[in-house]
Amino acid sequence: MATYTPPGWPAGVHPPGSDDFESTAVGWLLDVVPPDYRLHGVLRRYPVALATMARYHSRACVEGARQGYRTARTDLAGTLPPHAIDTVLAAYRKEGARLAATARAVGLVERALRGEVFTPKMSPSTTAPPQTSPPRMPEPQAAQPQTGEPPRAQPQTASPRAAEPLKANPKAASPKAAAPKAAAPKAAAPRKGAPKDGQGTARAGPARTAARAGPAVRQRAERQRPAR
Repeated sequence: MATYTPPGWPAGVHPPGSDDFESTAVGWLLDVVPPDYRLHGVLRRYPVALATMARYHSRACVEGARQGYRTARTDLAGTLPPHAIDTVLAAYRKEGARLAATARAVGLVERALRGEVFTPKMSPSTTAPPQTSPPRMPEPQAAQPQTGEPPRAQPQTASPRAAEPLKANPKAASPKAAAPKAAAPKAAAPRKGAPKDGQGTARAGPARTAARAGPAVRQRAERQRPAR
């Protein structure tokens, strides 16, 4: 015997599948429709027909309440004081919610009379709120094999090349490079008129010797010059 009833099931109706389900459903549906519907015995013999008529009637009541709420101020303006109109609107809101709940319940009873079996379903409203997981901590890294390179987390030390004192450039410190370059003695340029290629040393001519000597020597040289 089914005992589950979905949310919104009417309180006066037994669960679907029970012995008194149809009788209690018919009595509740006759209270939903207008009283004159009780005069028709066909509705008692066929509860599905009664549920169908109750469905249309309840939906019409909901739509009528909505339309009356939308036009209440226009229809009652000048006839009722403003505070009375506000009270009428509050009554529309209250009765409209009740009529909407009744229409939903009529639909559930009709579905059950047609043989539908209700099963519990997990809905977002009935499920427990999701638990927020705590923030995940970073996973520890596996120990890495020690290598010659320093770890990235430690400050980098000066490289051995940079720490060693700068060595003097051997080329710049050599005596040859440091000492000033001595001027090489220039070879005596051969005098003009001197014999070349081992033909003997050049002799200075009488005129060149006289030019370098003083006046007295020049005169003596002139006297000693052989006559041509």
